[in-house]
Order: sequence, then structure tokens, then C-alpha cells
Amino acid sequence: MQSRRSGDPTVTVIGGGFGGLSAAAYLGRAGLDVRLLERHDRVGGHAGVLERDGFRFDTGPSWYLMPDVFERFFAHFDREPGDYYELERLDPQYRVCWKDGDSVTVPPDRDRVEAIFESYEEGAGEALAAYLDDAERNYELAMDRVVYEGRERLREFVDTDLLPMAPRYRLFGNIDDYVSRYVEHPKLRQLLEYTLVFLGGSPYNTPALYSIMSHVDLNLNVFYPEGGIAGVVDALAELAREQGVTIRTGVEVQHVGGEAGQFELSTDDGLVESDLVVSNANPADTERALLDDRDRAHDPGYWDDQTYAPSAFLLYLGVEGDVDPLEHHTLVLPTDWSDHFEAIFDEPRWPDDPAYYLSVTSKTDDTVAPDGHHAVVALVPIAPGLDDAPDVRERFREQVLTDLAEHTGVDLRDRIVSETTACVSEFADRYGDPDGTALGLAHTLFQTGPFRPSHRGPLDGFYYTGAYTTPGIGMPMCLISGEHTATAIFEDYPALGDTEALASVE
Repeated sequence: MQSRRSGDPTVTVIGGGFGGLSAAAYLGRAGLDVRLLERHDRVGGHAGVLERDGFRFDTGPSWYLMPDVFERFFAHFDREPGDYYELERLDPQYRVCWKDGDSVTVPPDRDRVEAIFESYEEGAGEALAAYLDDAERNYELAMDRVVYEGRERLREFVDTDLLPMAPRYRLFGNIDDYVSRYVEHPKLRQLLEYTLVFLGGSPYNTPALYSIMSHVDLNLNVFYPEGGIAGVVDALAELAREQGVTIRTGVEVQHVGGEAGQFELSTDDGLVESDLVVSNANPADTERALLDDRDRAHDPGYWDDQTYAPSAFLLYLGVEGDVDPLEHHTLVLPTDWSDHFEAIFDEPRWPDDPAYYLSVTSKTDDTVAPDGHHAVVALVPIAPGLDDAPDVRERFREQVLTDLAEHTGVDLRDRIVSETTACVSEFADRYGDPDGTALGLAHTLFQTGPFRPSHRGPLDGFYYTGAYTTPGIGMPMCLISGEHTATAIFEDYPALGDTEALASVE
């Protein structure tokens, strides 16, 4: 790469989501001149924040999982999460309300969870123990030998280091079949499969490899970070600035052209020159909106043929009064959720009997709502691409609030003092997400690992990071994606950095 500028090589990161902030921090630590351009007024990407009428809501991710990944990330910079925010282990972790009137609260204690399983099915407690032991071993193998290694080419899977995974061939079948080998009761299977919502898949199209999420949930537990997820975003931005990264918000990139050493980015604030470019915008939107036809890796129709994770219908509600028995995290599930998954992946339509999630961060954090009130978020996974015209959204809003009152006993309808909604249109318009998906590419078998978009983009010196790349969806995965993007740059341009530093805390 021949730079036409003097001084340290310049890198421009487009977008300040978790992947963009992570990549920027790693590149800044290596001594590169890194600027991050975020078109919105705050970094975080989908992990946004809504402040209205005295309430504060995380508008995107709301579960802090995989604390080990965050610890590893900060350790690369000789930091730890506690330098920026405190964590509270949630107890209970979450509540599940089934629509037949049954419910369970799930504690951060494996023995107690095994007892819950045993109460539903004889021998299920022991079966859960075996399942979680297997999930832990699979998690350690997957993370150490695949996820952290960043294998994004098929040839990289021809490696003797992966031989211990060979006996685990069943992990490539669907997770519902895999879970049924351990427990039969449909409610127990739901308890082991609900985490697929974090991956944007269904029990019938997601590989059993992702059973490792049960280890994340029931062994590693669920936490709440000080300041919510917005507090984590602030920490990442602070860390990036400590590495010398310049962050500019309110700057929208409109076009990217050139090649390594001589990129030119047109923005609404003028022309930016850069030696390298990293896009944290999704590859579909990047190709369609930022690159010339000749520079795209795919025809526009390619992105229409991918399987996308669900979109979401979201209600951000400021509520007066008590909301018991809702917990910080609550799931409301039909006893048979197959119809809802069918409405997302097979025959796209608004669900008749929806499964949904409720976040009440004010149960843990009294700064997010005025006294005597609660901040409630209701999230219903729906098919991407649905018509979400105002009249459709209003009908579904009434359906969800009525369903909530009927099946949890919590009637919010006459107590809402602040309300904001989001749906397919907002995800498409605000983030350029294909069909308004809320998460990205679903983790189907052929959209996992080497089948996801590469960190190396269609031009020399142009790279991708974030949820559409490996390892995939979720805040921890995007942190790792940023690391992989930096590693790819250092491998392509060895003079810029030393990948050994990334392995120093493994």
C-alpha cells in the first residue's frame, strides 16, 4: 500500500456500532491514525438510547451476556470492564410466562435450575446437567478454536486443531432435534431454545452448535451493566479515544471510491481521504449505497436472496405504577411457538399468537424512570419485510397489550404516560437493514462461519466489521469481529501492526 499522505497510515471507520468501535480501538492501539465517522448523533449503532419524558430506554440489545468476552476484549488494552462500568448479576435472571397460566423464574444458580427441570420431567434435572456440561465443552472448543481464531475461509477448517470437534457432528443438525435428545417436555425445550432470539434464528433452522448459548445463559449467567447497554457503548467510545481514535458524530458517508492508499470518501461534511476503510455498515447497504457498481462484490439481487433474522415490533413505554410480576427480563410464550416461527421464516405474516419479550430495566436501575414509574420495552420478533403501515401497527399494538394483560395479569393500557414505537420501517430507514431486519443475517447453517461475508471487502484496503461478518450477531460477537478485522488488516499490511499482541492475553 502506497500512501499519498505523510505520517501514520490513516484508517476511516464508517459507523460506530460495537464492531466499528472495536476495530477502531485495535487499529488505534497499533498506532494508526484512525477516525470513526458516525452519521447519527451518538455512537452505538443498533445499541441506541431513547430519552423521553423522564424515561431512558436502551433501544437495541438489552441482555449483557458472555462476560468472558468483554473481559478478554478489555484485557487486550490492559483494562477491565470495571474500569468503566459495574456489573450486577441478575437474580432472577428472567421470568418465563406461558400462556396456559404457568410460569417459572430462572435463578443464576444451576442446582436450582436443575430442580426446576426435574419438576417438569423425571430425570430432566440430570439430563440438564449433562446438556450444560456438553454445552460448556462445546463452547470452549468453539470459542478457542473457531470464534477467536477467526476462521472465515473454508480451507481454514482443514486443520488438525479442529479434530476434537469431529465427533460433534450432531451439532450441525437443527437445535430442536438436538435438545430433544436430552429432554422431551416442550416447555423445557423452550427454556433451552429461547436464546435463539439473540441469533435471529428458529429452533428448526439453527444449527445445534448454538446450544452453546445455554452455557452462556445458565452457566455464565445474565448481568446488567451500570448505565445499561448505553453505558457499555460509552465505555467502548472512551476506550477508543484512549487509543487515539478520533470520533466524529453527525457525519454521513455518501460515497466511497479508490483503493488502498488513496481512498476518497464523500461525506455531508466534505471530502475525506484515507489509506484504508473499514465499514461497520452492513455489506448490503454498503454495496448499494456507498460503492460504485464496478466496485461491488455482488449483484444487488444477491442480498434479496439471503435469509435474514427477524425484524421487531417494539413498544417503548413509560408506565405509571407497579408492573409485578414482570421481572427485569420476562418472556411471554405460547406453549406451542411453532406457528410464530412459521410466521417469521416460512410464511411471512403478522403472528396470531405471538411470543414476545419484555424488558423492565427500572426493576434494577432506578435512574431510568421517574419515581413511581417503570420503563417497559415490549419486543415481538416478526418477519422482515412486513408492511408496517400505521394502521397495521396500531392493531398489533392493541393485540400485544391485550395479550400481555390476559396472560401476565399486567394491564398497562390505562397507565402509559410515554410511548414510542419502532418496527420494520425504522430499521430499514435508520440503519439500511435489508427488509428492515433488526439483527442481520440469520445464523442458518449456510450463513454461519465461512459462509458469512468476509472481513475483506471488494476493494484492496476496504474491510467490513460487525454482525454480518464472522462470528456473527450480538455485542460480544461484534467485539470479536472488530478484532478479526484489525487482524486481517495487519495480515494484509504487516508493517502496520503486530498480531502477536492480540494473542498476548489468550
